[in-house]
Amino acid sequence: MPRRPPKKPDATLDLSAHLLAPDALPEGGDPAALFPRSGPVELEVGSGKGLFLATASAARPDVNFLGVEIAGGYARLCAGKLAAANRDNARIVHGDALPLVRDRMRDACLAAVHVYFPDPWWKARHRKRRVLSAPFLRQVARVVVPGGGLHVWTDVEEYFRETLDIAAATGLFAPPVEETAPDPAHDLDYRTHFERRTRLAGAPVWRALLAVPGSPPV
Repeated sequence: MPRRPPKKPDATLDLSAHLLAPDALPEGGDPAALFPRSGPVELEVGSGKGLFLATASAARPDVNFLGVEIAGGYARLCAGKLAAANRDNARIVHGDALPLVRDRMRDACLAAVHVYFPDPWWKARHRKRRVLSAPFLRQVARVVVPGGGLHVWTDVEEYFRETLDIAAATGLFAPPVEETAPDPAHDLDYRTHFERRTRLAGAPVWRALLAVPGSPPV
């Protein structure tokens, strides 16, 4: 189902600190430099309306959260939420996740990567557009610290199984660990708006953590 056009953020908000272009991070750089306070950085790919970035940055103020969203309208919507809440530990990049990670992030610079309900690109000729591809997974294994990992949630079992097979074929991840989502007490307990819609409809969700082997640096 196509996404609805996003609402525009409040025109009086200054988005400059929260809405970034890919080149805000220099080639081979450290995403921690994008934030005013030091701390581990976690990346969300496909931030959509920004529910995960907004709630996670509020719940874990000691962690910096960087989102990347290819759709300009949604990137601005997300930035508007972060700006309105004065979140200095969250930023959104308007751009493509693979070149951002591949070209602009140094080794072992992220504590975790989150990919929630990515577009399945059903048609055979479009499958190459899937974000959870072998090239992307290899880059995730490079930029995530040992002991960190990739959180994958989707309502498409075929895509989920294919992702696990691709990850196993790279030889770069530990065996997947099933993740369990807690029962939400209210709307903000869902990771994303798509998760909320899917679970309220009674549809299944497949979840896994693909860990990068090793112990995190002390």
